Amino acid sequence: MTESNAKCRLYVATPLSENAPVSLQPAQAHYLRNVLRMQAGDAIAVFNGRDGEWLVEIDRLDKKGGEGHAIRLLRDQRAEPDLWLLFAPIKKARLDFVVEKAVELGVSGLFPVMTANTSVGRVNTDRLRAQAAEAAEQCERLSVPRVAESMSLKEILADWPAGRVLLVLDERGDAAVPIAEAFSRLNDEQGRPVPAAILVGPEGGFASSELDALGKLPIVRRISLGSRILRAETASVSALACWQAINGDWRGSRPKGQNDA
Repeated sequence: MTESNAKCRLYVATPLSENAPVSLQPAQAHYLRNVLRMQAGDAIAVFNGRDGEWLVEIDRLDKKGGEGHAIRLLRDQRAEPDLWLLFAPIKKARLDFVVEKAVELGVSGLFPVMTANTSVGRVNTDRLRAQAAEAAEQCERLSVPRVAESMSLKEILADWPAGRVLLVLDERGDAAVPIAEAFSRLNDEQGRPVPAAILVGPEGGFASSELDALGKLPIVRRISLGSRILRAETASVSALACWQAINGDWRGSRPKGQNDA
């Protein structure tokens, strides 16, 4: 059995090791059986964010779920960028876009943040987590980023972890530093990127009181994406792409798995 036999890639919660049993959820089994027309004996690739990516042979698929067993390791688990995206929720289709692209761009955490001008009052985090898992499956990540429950800006700042820089997109602030310049300063003494988070505000922008409060925090760096006013989803993707190019894993070549040529 070779890697090319894997017709699908799925995220699972099961611990993965050689010959370990692998459990599949009913929705996953339905997709494999009824959409891809797979059956016992076929192979898929699976990952769990801890144990790398494994080739798994399917043993059973039915309405209750599925089972398989791990055949061999395809790719070792590796370190990934430590970057969070904090975002004021926007309307459904555009929020879907932000989550999908943020996962593809390597964020380690997604945090819906309610601000004074946020127009969306409720966030379905279970749905966002499902979208994050699907995006990770599609883009060949070895992990699925954390999706936090929504909270107010005040709440998340009150429990902010020490050592993590907060980069606030401030499209109107005179004190904002150009994004490339700001990101190039985010390295430790060994040249490694420090833990960071990017905060993207709502369509109406941050309230002046919020910007005043943020400006008083030593963890905050106010950054600019230039003279044009960008929509929230454009700003999110643009900032993440800049960070990846300057501080992320775009700086090196694509890592090879143990079975790559």
